[in-house]
Amino acid sequence: MRAVAAAAAPATTVAAAASAASVRSRAFLWPRHWGSPLLMQPPPPPPCRPICHADSWLPTTPATARPIVDMSYARHFLDFQGSSIPKFMQKLVVSQLGSNFREAVTLLRDSPVPLPGDGDLLVRNRFVGVNASDINYSAGRYSTSVKIPFDTGFEGIGEVVALGLTASAKYTIGQAVAYMTPGSFAEYTVVPAKSAIPVPSVKPEYLTLLISGTTAYISLKELGELSEGKKVLVTAAAGGTGQFAVQLAKKAKCHVIGTCSSAEKSDFLKSLGCDLPINYKTENVGAVLKREYPEGVDVVYESVGGEMFDLAVNALAIKGRLIIIGFISGYQTPSGLSPIKAGTLPGKLLKRSASVQGFFLNHYFSEYQKAMDHLLKMFESQELVCEVDLGDLSPEGKFTGLESVFRAVDYMYMGKNIGKIVVELPHSVNSKL
Repeated sequence: MRAVAAAAAPATTVAAAASAASVRSRAFLWPRHWGSPLLMQPPPPPPCRPICHADSWLPTTPATARPIVDMSYARHFLDFQGSSIPKFMQKLVVSQLGSNFREAVTLLRDSPVPLPGDGDLLVRNRFVGVNASDINYSAGRYSTSVKIPFDTGFEGIGEVVALGLTASAKYTIGQAVAYMTPGSFAEYTVVPAKSAIPVPSVKPEYLTLLISGTTAYISLKELGELSEGKKVLVTAAAGGTGQFAVQLAKKAKCHVIGTCSSAEKSDFLKSLGCDLPINYKTENVGAVLKREYPEGVDVVYESVGGEMFDLAVNALAIKGRLIIIGFISGYQTPSGLSPIKAGTLPGKLLKRSASVQGFFLNHYFSEYQKAMDHLLKMFESQELVCEVDLGDLSPEGKFTGLESVFRAVDYMYMGKNIGKIVVELPHSVNSKL
């Protein structure tokens, strides 16, 4: 009888009822503890029908381009391990512009946990990566229009703990993802689903590939023109990105020279296959290069700047190429630059038909996914070492918690790290932090 009555009802009445049902359903999209004004009554019991999680076999005709996913109750927006997503979290924000990270950045302990939009994921961060350019970011050098305060940190890896309706077509609660998005120095980060990278598990090794690995891979592929027998010089070779430049150059059957600052780093480079590690603390880099390679080196992967840049230019062979991926030696200065002998640069390049070219990852995003896919396969097949430095050998121990990001940045600028510096953000399963 009810079915007959519904069929006999005016179309406007049926449409109104459907609209009301839709509103009631959307009223329960967000958990009560996030303070949504729509939550004025307890959620209804779970529906009897099974939940569709975007099965791959569903048709993709224009009428059904994206499968409908039932998100009508709050279970989808709860931590997959059973603990509620807290209302507040800790995060690092740039409170004043400056190249002194400790002075520029503030740890907020009661920041609201952000809500994901329709196409977003909310990721509970488990590991975050520290980069030399975190200081450039806090100094406002990447954008003249940036307004303080703003979130900091570039990359993270963790589990999806909440997501929007559209994002649920490709991702599920509990899935491990890595990402490169501003604002990673936080316990939770909203990540656009299109920017997330699914990974097999939450391992810090995957994090090393996001910026460091792709920078080395794309820059050498696009600008290095590597081939068998070429001589490649990598500066800061035992660092987060240098470790990948060494390995990728060796994969191309090149002869690799790497500069470093300790015997431990020299041993690490040898383990990666580096043909000639040079400890600049105990050896004269310029003299060694002139003695061992009188005709020069073909490619330089340069990230130090200053005096090291000058030495590298002097070491270039005829038609040699120097790729600038950074100049860390100057980042802590007011200008962000360290002095170089630029006045003589044109003559040196002309004399050798040599070139100097910059590389900024943001300008090569068209190659990014292909590079990540290749590097992930290399790591999974054990063809690539992804060295992680969690600070175990630092004076105050392992980098754990957001407050240790400050120590990790200092550690990097003291030149102590071997591999990529990563900070762990531990979470207890049944805790609201």
